[in-house]
Amino acid sequence: MLAIILGGCAAPAEPTERKAPIPEAVSDLTAAQTGDEVLLAFTLPKVTAERRPLKQAPTIEIYRLIRPASASATAASSPAPELLVTIPAGMIDQYSSQGQFRYVDSLKATDFSSGEEASAQYTVRSFISPKKKSPDSNSAVLQIYPAPEPVSDLKGEMTHSGIVLTWSPPQKNVFGRPVTIAKYHIYRAELLPPESGGRDAAANPKIKSPPSQIGQSNSATYRDLQTETGKIYVYSVRSVVPHGNDALESSDSNWATVTPKPAIPPGAPQGLVTVIVPALGDSPAHVELSWAINPETDIAGYNVYRSEQEGIPGLRLNQELLLTPAFRDMNAVSGRRYSYTVTAVDRSGNESPASVAVEGGVPDEHGPSQ
Repeated sequence: MLAIILGGCAAPAEPTERKAPIPEAVSDLTAAQTGDEVLLAFTLPKVTAERRPLKQAPTIEIYRLIRPASASATAASSPAPELLVTIPAGMIDQYSSQGQFRYVDSLKATDFSSGEEASAQYTVRSFISPKKKSPDSNSAVLQIYPAPEPVSDLKGEMTHSGIVLTWSPPQKNVFGRPVTIAKYHIYRAELLPPESGGRDAAANPKIKSPPSQIGQSNSATYRDLQTETGKIYVYSVRSVVPHGNDALESSDSNWATVTPKPAIPPGAPQGLVTVIVPALGDSPAHVELSWAINPETDIAGYNVYRSEQEGIPGLRLNQELLLTPAFRDMNAVSGRRYSYTVTAVDRSGNESPASVAVEGGVPDEHGPSQ
């Protein structure tokens, strides 16, 4: 009976070794240089080489090969790519978003043996087990160049006609060699208003949307006319250097934050006086006006208005802005009384309110002015 029982029971099966899955090869690796950085991007593997779903994030290995631009790219003469970095599976979330992996390779001066340009080749492998790595990805090959130093003194100033950006042109690249800047690209983002009650809101502003290029300039200045009052803007500038048929942007400059405010016109001129100047020789009698210089530093000039009705500005007497606080009314009709006012105009075209009106006129030769 014991023999029957023993004979009817199967022996425990030998444990079978679970094979680690091999992720499929990455096929959409791309590489692009901005400044002294190369941005690598690709889609994280989601299935195995057998097209089965991957149940965990893989470890990523990035390989790089840099050669002089003139070197041959044939297999016989090219060294093997070197391992640039390993990203453990537990850190994948720090480099990826919605399945897209991004890694920034910071270039150094030693990466350019000739000091001018080089060819960079990148490949990627992934694995769950180090013994079962995926095949190589597609190769991402690009020409890399020494980038100009980024602008470090970008300044933004609010004026009546927009935001004016100024900066100093970069003079050299990472090797300390002179560079020729072809143009500048201007980038802008909008910041969210600081949260009420937030202790660090002003020190840590949040960007409402990623920066986008809003224009370009051939000189180290740019005027942004497309702004709205009350919004907070942050600006960056990138220098552009030509390299044959290619063009390389520098890294971002420092960021300049500006908040447009409503345009404030100058104050009304003060101290307007009129003096009657009698006829002398060939010079007819006329009215001379003078007033105090406005205290604002951006005054472009003044306008003089004359009216025969109290409370109405009347017509402007000067065709061009008056650069000094004085005017001669040579067309005053004798015997009439006029009301004169003066306004100030700043460089942005904003005109001040009118000064206090002052009466004046040329007396009639046969009697007092009417």
